[in-house]
Amino acid sequence: MKIKSLSLLLGFALLVAACAPAAEPTATPEPTQVPAPVVEETPQTIVDIAVADSRFTTLVAALQAAELVETLQGDGPFTVFAPTDEAFAALGDTVATLLLPENKQQLTDILLYHVVAGKVMAADVVGLDGQMVDTALAEKQLAVKVDMGSVYLNETVMVTITDIEASNGVIHVIDAVLLPPAELGTIVDIAVADGRFTTLVAALQAADLVETLQGDGPFTVFAPTDEAFAALGDTVATLLLPENKQQLTDILLYHVVPGKVMAADVVGLDGQMVDTALSGAQLAIKVDMGNVYLNETVQVIITDIEAYNGVIHVIDAVLLP
Repeated sequence: MKIKSLSLLLGFALLVAACAPAAEPTATPEPTQVPAPVVEETPQTIVDIAVADSRFTTLVAALQAAELVETLQGDGPFTVFAPTDEAFAALGDTVATLLLPENKQQLTDILLYHVVAGKVMAADVVGLDGQMVDTALAEKQLAVKVDMGSVYLNETVMVTITDIEASNGVIHVIDAVLLPPAELGTIVDIAVADGRFTTLVAALQAADLVETLQGDGPFTVFAPTDEAFAALGDTVATLLLPENKQQLTDILLYHVVPGKVMAADVVGLDGQMVDTALSGAQLAIKVDMGNVYLNETVQVIITDIEAYNGVIHVIDAVLLP
């Protein structure tokens, strides 16, 4: 009887348990969302930007050699016209020479010639068309020219990329290295150093025109090569004789035009007559298929060899008045 009662109680207990509501599962607490730390970017100086940009490895090496890194990491503001590696490469072995410790001052002067005080944005540079701008190199200025929407420094160096902003200024990229006027030789210096003009140099010496073409000028010289003079045969030796000095002088002056007339300006003179340094004598300019000819047949074969006191354009024949 007892066993039967226990069985009934046990059954009843199980029935009650089965009818009881199931216990709700304990909720897992959501993980606390910790806000990510805000990382503030350190403003980049002109040097930082140059170091990070693979186009300026030579410029950075030059700044290090000249010990100008700290200067251009300063507050400034500075405007830097930055030559690319390709621009430096165009100087050939000159770059390696400039990086030598003994040439530190010369390198420093060249680099400072690329720096203008203040933050001069592209729009401001355009507004300087036709003006001279002071650089960080004492008493040395840059000439600014705007032509067909492009900006040129010292007539031929083109600004290719503008307004790379830094914390202490701005960078404008240029396609050639700017050389301070003192670093450029005179027209005579360049002719002497260039192996293509030995006869021209001898003629200038014979005519006592060396000092003239070492003056301030500016001059534009259409320079015949040695091959051009050789085409005259024995005439050259005759012209170099003392008794023919005046005739030689006249011929040489006929190759000189007052002012610094760059190639782009010469092209703009198509169809015109241009005065030369020989009184009353002019040159006829003709442009044909992109080539420039003087007096119909003498071709300009190399242009814009800049000098401190002007520019040289190489021609393939001697001009005779």
